[in-house]
Amino acid sequence: MNNTEELKTKLKSIKNIIITNHARDQAIFRSIDINEVKQNIINPIKLVYATRQKAENEQEFKYDCYFEYSKNQYHRYILVTNGECLICTVIKINRRWQKSIERRLK
Repeated sequence: MNNTEELKTKLKSIKNIIITNHARDQAIFRSIDINEVKQNIINPIKLVYATRQKAENEQEFKYDCYFEYSKNQYHRYILVTNGECLICTVIKINRRWQKSIERRLK
């Protein structure tokens, strides 16, 4: 189920962005600028798709979301919101590569 508009609404009210050590390490490893990640959260105009996942706490909402940079380049973030935004991980995705892997798995 697509929860993109729901997440965009939640992100508008976020007061604090927290980046886990794992997300920070992955951003460095994958050459993703942490400030750019924060800007995507503050102003989610590049957010093109988000789905909710099961969160550990009933007060939290967990999302798997995609931010589009070009036809083939995306950033994928796993976020948890509860008044704040916790960035759990960040991934740089090449859409052509992902499609070829998905076809092989079928």
